[in-house]
Amino acid sequence: MKPASLARWRNLGIIAHIDAGKTTLTERLLWKTGAIHRMGEVHDGAATTDFSPLERERGITIGAAAVQAQWTPAGGDTHRLTLIDTPGHIDFAIEVEGSLRVLDGAVAVFCAVAGVQPQSETVWRQARRHGVPLIAFVNKMDRVGADFDGVVAQLRERLDANPWPLGLPLGTESDLHGWVDFVGERIVQWHDDGSESAQDWTAAQAAGYAPLRERLITAVADHDDALAEAWLEGRRIDAAMLKAALRRATLRGAGVPVLAGSAFRTKGMDGLLDAIVDYLPSPLDRPAVPADSESGTQLLAPDPDGPLAGLVFKIVRQEHGPLSFVRLYSGTLRVGDTVWASQRGRSVRVGRLLVMQADRGREVTQAVAGEIVAVAGWKDAVGGETVGAPGRHFALERIEAQPAVLAWRVAAAKPGDLIRLNQALAALAQEDPTFRTGSDAETGETLIWGMGELHLEVKVERLRREWQLDLRTGAPSVAYQETPLREVRGIEGKVSQQNGGAGQFARVVIDLQPIDGGEVEFVDRTRGGVIPRAFVLAAEKGLRAALAEGPQGHPVVGLRAVLVDGETHVRDSSELAFQRAGADALRLALAQAGTQLLEPVMQLSVETPAAALGDVLADLQRRQGRISAIGDEGGRQVVAALAPLAQLSGYATALRSLSQGRAAATVQFGGYEAVRVAAAAARAA
Repeated sequence: MKPASLARWRNLGIIAHIDAGKTTLTERLLWKTGAIHRMGEVHDGAATTDFSPLERERGITIGAAAVQAQWTPAGGDTHRLTLIDTPGHIDFAIEVEGSLRVLDGAVAVFCAVAGVQPQSETVWRQARRHGVPLIAFVNKMDRVGADFDGVVAQLRERLDANPWPLGLPLGTESDLHGWVDFVGERIVQWHDDGSESAQDWTAAQAAGYAPLRERLITAVADHDDALAEAWLEGRRIDAAMLKAALRRATLRGAGVPVLAGSAFRTKGMDGLLDAIVDYLPSPLDRPAVPADSESGTQLLAPDPDGPLAGLVFKIVRQEHGPLSFVRLYSGTLRVGDTVWASQRGRSVRVGRLLVMQADRGREVTQAVAGEIVAVAGWKDAVGGETVGAPGRHFALERIEAQPAVLAWRVAAAKPGDLIRLNQALAALAQEDPTFRTGSDAETGETLIWGMGELHLEVKVERLRREWQLDLRTGAPSVAYQETPLREVRGIEGKVSQQNGGAGQFARVVIDLQPIDGGEVEFVDRTRGGVIPRAFVLAAEKGLRAALAEGPQGHPVVGLRAVLVDGETHVRDSSELAFQRAGADALRLALAQAGTQLLEPVMQLSVETPAAALGDVLADLQRRQGRISAIGDEGGRQVVAALAPLAQLSGYATALRSLSQGRAAATVQFGGYEAVRVAAAAARAA
């Protein structure tokens, strides 16, 4: 693959709050590029990227879907676009996280009426954390109450962004009909059939819009030396010069180009496609990716002739078997190759390679650095693992998943379905790092853990449909944690089984210290080789295993375990003995230190009519909620609050009842906090 071709690739995501119009926008972009010949609607269950029955019935995006298209700007070269339409609901945030981990750029979509919403902030932070350059698209400009300038102001104030409006919409609501293009100094007319036409500014228009174009130039010049030099010298800044400066500044993350339109009315699509080509990066524009190897950290450039390195960022189970989505960062992957899988620790064969178009795949014989493809047939693939050449074992940065916070009890109605249920749960857990399974220590019942009620509802519905399982579900439970209350020192764990034959002997001494942040640290401070390195690692393994269940029956976090001393036997010591000794020492230390129960606390953003505000606040206080802010946005009251997850059971239903169905809430994980004494006593009772 020639570098010139690679420069014309764009891997980008469509990200936004739920109902901002991501999927409709993706559908229109596919239609404008000719990738599809008939537009489907989300509300009809016919959108290309919402292809699962659950997505079509619920009218929401549940899983990220990849599609490809080609776009040729006027007078330019054809570019290949790989778009990933991501979910907007917080329960499926791992789909956004995995996508942004491997994408080169993103289009952030905002509703022109609602503006910057809670999940808008979440996905924006995710993109910034991964260093992904962004374009902002203000959608739904045809809606009553649309406010382009207001959304731009919210980008600046609520997202701490540096927005650069590239023009102004002509008309709003039902009169939306065009765009004033500051960059190209022209008026773009949007027609009802989805087509566009443009004319250069007249002298009168140039006089009226020149100050706004000058404002854009000076804003970009603050972050681009070449443009600043030309502006200071009084040279004319033409469209090509301004586009080049905008591209350089956007790729550095210095600012965000802002466009507007209406995806539903197919208005503003050509300009957005041009902006994707003009301002978002190709794989060549992204920094080299660090990869750990036996010889240290190595920076991998997107070179098809380089060493093979790709990241498995998504796994999807289909009727004919699993698909493993891989972003290639270096090298070339071919059908028939044998590659090394980092998490599985063994070599695997590439049987089939597919370029995906939502739920349909087109087979290819190879893929090169910069591409996103799917490998069919890897039944035991692990999300977040690195694939590379067998002789060079690379490890790319993995995808971080938030901990699951809510559990349901689930059981097969027929005893004969138990094995199939376990197989189905394993398949779902393979797909989704935020979904896990376990069992109740007291009753032995199966538990499924997820990010919220919608997340678990979807999983249960999939079990019923895809595996034809008749299931019973039980009341939700909360993922509590424990953390030590105080520091303890000199706690001994000892295993001594010596009866004349082969025995087991290990002795470890640890200090235990509480730390902030919910992390678990292990520190070896033994001296003089009193414990061999292999036994130190075994003691750490046993210690970490014992963290799965603390004195109160929950996982333990927020501690530092320091190995300070120990003892071995020349014949009877073993790794197994030191694992047991490490686990015993930790249990004794926790028993002496005591533990504080922690519970997940959720961040709520509640939009409600003013008439229902008092009832909403009273209900939140009853649920031990802490109100952090109350604001007025577009005549509706917006309440920001924190509340324990355990108190939010049935909250969506209660909120509808309190507001006659006119209020809505967004709930997302906010962290763990100590359980209040009264609440803990009530639960104990």
